[in-house]
Amino acid sequence: MAARSSLLLLCLALILSGTPPILCTCTDKCAPLPPFPGTHPIYPIDVDLLQVALNLEFLETEWFLFGALGYGLDKVAPHLAMGGPPPIGARKANLDETTQRIIEEFGYQEVGHMRAITTTVGGFPRPLIDLSSHNFAKLFDEAVGRPLSPPFDPYENSINYVLASYVIPYVGMVGYVGANPNIYGYVSKRLIAGLLGVEAGQDAVFRTILYERGDHVVEPYNYTVNEFTIFISNLRNKLAKCGIKDEGLVVQPELGAENRTCSNILSADYQSLTYTRTPAEIFRTVYASGNESKPGGFFPKGADGRIAREFLEKSSQKS
Repeated sequence: MAARSSLLLLCLALILSGTPPILCTCTDKCAPLPPFPGTHPIYPIDVDLLQVALNLEFLETEWFLFGALGYGLDKVAPHLAMGGPPPIGARKANLDETTQRIIEEFGYQEVGHMRAITTTVGGFPRPLIDLSSHNFAKLFDEAVGRPLSPPFDPYENSINYVLASYVIPYVGMVGYVGANPNIYGYVSKRLIAGLLGVEAGQDAVFRTILYERGDHVVEPYNYTVNEFTIFISNLRNKLAKCGIKDEGLVVQPELGAENRTCSNILSADYQSLTYTRTPAEIFRTVYASGNESKPGGFFPKGADGRIAREFLEKSSQKS
């Protein structure tokens, strides 16, 4: 309570001080570099790849807003939902004050991400998203390799919620890294760089929170936080089917930085660069099916955008 009170007092003091924000007055020195001659702001492939990401931004937005506030896009920014169905099973989590503030901030950041994407390349109605305890319980059962008893509930407490959050932003982050080489427009490049920076920051925050509690046993399952991160990362590797591109908070030395550490607060490849994933790998993971043409998991009816629809159409053609 003291921490929250001091934060509110600081916010109030800043408002009452009337101190104006620092604004740029140097038009020539603050302007971005001009685009390379002959390039275009946005290319068709940019639209397709950024709309893959929009599905994940819908997922993250609803997850964070509901977790912190108990409501989502339909109250905060209903125009961004574009009439899509409300998420299944989303509700307010039982969070401590610090975690609640972090998650609330992340939720509003995701609203900004959605607005940035839709105003740049257009959007689509919110897909059906499953954020129910039951869905997370199935995911954690598969990760651990056995049914947990009682079923894992991400909304029960802060540590459960942060472990469940470990599942989500990393997928978007490696998707942005994978999309980056195939983005051509200078407006699109600026957008994806900005999105990637914040997604990476969110993932780092979650990993740091969990790292500090790595040896903490998550009751009543008798697994530590470190072990849960390993389980989840291994499951995502299994679903995506393209080798090791995901690592828990503890690794074998050959996977650590310069092959010298078991500590793994950031997941990265042998050159300490962020791993990459393709749209197909992303959908295999968030569908929890291992198949980009078989919806399920967080998207019971599948994702949207041209690339997602083409994968789903292939499945319908086979059947």
